[in-house]
Amino acid sequence: MLDILIVGSGPAGMSAAVYGKRAGLSIQVIEKVYYGTGQVAESSHVDNYLGIPGINGYELGEKFRAHAEALGVEFKDGEVTGFEKTDAGWKIILKNGESLESKTVIYATGAAHRHLGVPGEEELAGKGVSYCATCDGAFFKGKDVAVVGGGNTAMDDAIYLSDICNKVYLVHRRDVFRGDAGTLTKLQKKENVELVVPAKVAEIAGDNVVTTLQLEDGRRLSVSGVFVAVGMEPATDILKGVVTLDDTGYVVADETGKTSTTGFFVAGDVRTKELRQIVTAVSDGANAATSAERYIKC
Repeated sequence: MLDILIVGSGPAGMSAAVYGKRAGLSIQVIEKVYYGTGQVAESSHVDNYLGIPGINGYELGEKFRAHAEALGVEFKDGEVTGFEKTDAGWKIILKNGESLESKTVIYATGAAHRHLGVPGEEELAGKGVSYCATCDGAFFKGKDVAVVGGGNTAMDDAIYLSDICNKVYLVHRRDVFRGDAGTLTKLQKKENVELVVPAKVAEIAGDNVVTTLQLEDGRRLSVSGVFVAVGMEPATDILKGVVTLDDTGYVVADETGKTSTTGFFVAGDVRTKELRQIVTAVSDGANAATSAERYIKC
């Protein structure tokens, strides 16, 4: 029986594996994608991870994984489909019918950005299309950009970008925003922010890089970047009935990673928190592994 089984091989999972292994515990990482490094691999340029500026996201993810491998962390390909609490710990069920046993579980599968599903979005991802303003905003300093969305994240992104970019278009499909009224008031006072409502995106266009945001009503916005902020989808469907989730599907847990169910911990973007960044995922992994170690040894 394992001490800790970690589900997910992104920054949170790798950090948990490193901390768990250094504590002398038996660790195994289950990854759905062979030799995966998590969502970090989607970032073409990471410039806000302390001490390693200007690195490619995939390369950074590989460094995390190499660190874990050097310590002897074991990896296993497989898709987890269920969890069962046992007297000794947990039974983890895989899609292929196989099952594993572990004293504790650290769930670190992350959350995926919702996409617009319009032409050009996938082709220009990392070439002007971004899903994280705080990650990529600095690359568009002095340029014209658009933010797509109507919630607090979209409005906060627009405010953040307004201090960096020349012009910010906030595009929302409705004429009423879902975010806080106070934030909207701040936006309306920004001279370089233009609210484009109601408007739906038809296409993101450009030759190798973003140059135009095409709207369904025929309007064309000349922009160098499009920040999509239409929500996140945590990978927590299989946790219903296992741990407590909030109204949006995130696992309810604080920085310790402790969930509502003993012996089951969570780390990274999948848990309830304000800032979802690589650095907070790494921190979560360390905290969750430490919490699991204390649980096992208590």
